[in-house]
Amino acid sequence: MERSLVLIKPDAMERGLAGAIIGRLQGAGLKLTALRMLQMGKALAERHYAIHKEKPFFEDLVEYITSAPIVAAVFEGEGAVERIRKLMGATDPAKAEPGTIRKDYGLDVQRNSTHASDSPENAELEIKNFFTEKEKFM
Repeated sequence: MERSLVLIKPDAMERGLAGAIIGRLQGAGLKLTALRMLQMGKALAERHYAIHKEKPFFEDLVEYITSAPIVAAVFEGEGAVERIRKLMGATDPAKAEPGTIRKDYGLDVQRNSTHASDSPENAELEIKNFFTEKEKFM
């Protein structure tokens, strides 16, 4: 069974959307296997977004994701990574398909309400940043 990390970002948390987002993913048949609310520290944010380290928006990304509490969750299901990314929609809410999470809740490219792993391999790496092996299988 494939797993994916989902982060509910500060903009969604500030607007009380965590339950709605989790509900949409569960309603699509994905199983929630781990869940935690946390204030992401700078070191964790830099590790999580390391792929973007050389990009000009890296510092803004780290500052934003550490600005308020987030929810980290692991969802599991057949083809979970691809299914979740489809449910989330394009990174830019203005370009996301109608009915996707980012189209419905995202504010802009950075404040797009959610993060989801982009491959099964990255999902496993990202999950390890937020959960122990025991926590991943509630």
